[in-house]
Amino acid sequence: MSRRFPTLFLLGLIPTSALALGNADAGKRIVMQGNDQGTTACVSCHGADGEGNPAAGFPRLAGLSDKYLSKQLRDYRQGTRSNPVMQPIAAALEQQQLLDVAAYYAGQVPTNTADDAAPPDGGRKLALRGDWDNTIPACVSCHGPGGHGVDPYFPALAGQHASYIQSQLEAWRKGSRHNDTNDLMRVVAERLSQTQIQAVSEYFAAQPAVKPAPGAEQ
Repeated sequence: MSRRFPTLFLLGLIPTSALALGNADAGKRIVMQGNDQGTTACVSCHGADGEGNPAAGFPRLAGLSDKYLSKQLRDYRQGTRSNPVMQPIAAALEQQQLLDVAAYYAGQVPTNTADDAAPPDGGRKLALRGDWDNTIPACVSCHGPGGHGVDPYFPALAGQHASYIQSQLEAWRKGSRHNDTNDLMRVVAERLSQTQIQAVSEYFAAQPAVKPAPGAEQ
């Protein structure tokens, strides 16, 4: 039997966030046109459907939790998540606009871009069972069954671009990303080998992205 991190225990260590209350229609206008305060149109990088651009390193946003997305935008704005492209864009968003953009992308149905090729066995094992010889928990222990996410702190990984997952794991490991609670991801990423990072990134990229039903655990 595989060992798993007790997700509910971990969640108990994390403060409860405020509910995101965005207006998706208002968010769509910003996504398509930007605002008059310096925010450029999100579609230029993430696409109108929120599918992102793996070649350029822009993640899929469609169907991700609005609470997770709004937290990331706040973190960019406050400088607790570093990115030279996103920081000025987020800084030019008012609080309600930030919630509106998050609501728009959360409402998009992700396109199934899963690769039909079989993902690496090593990635599947790490994702579902972890590597307890190196004290690495299964990814699904926090990111939920199928890697569909646990709202609002653990984003969906299923269907995310492999290049983006890999870049974020490397950022956690190097310490250039550190905007999670209790430093959980740095601890995990530091224990991953380069081979494991690539394998688990390819595994989740090969899984179908699913938009959770309203009210369901994401």
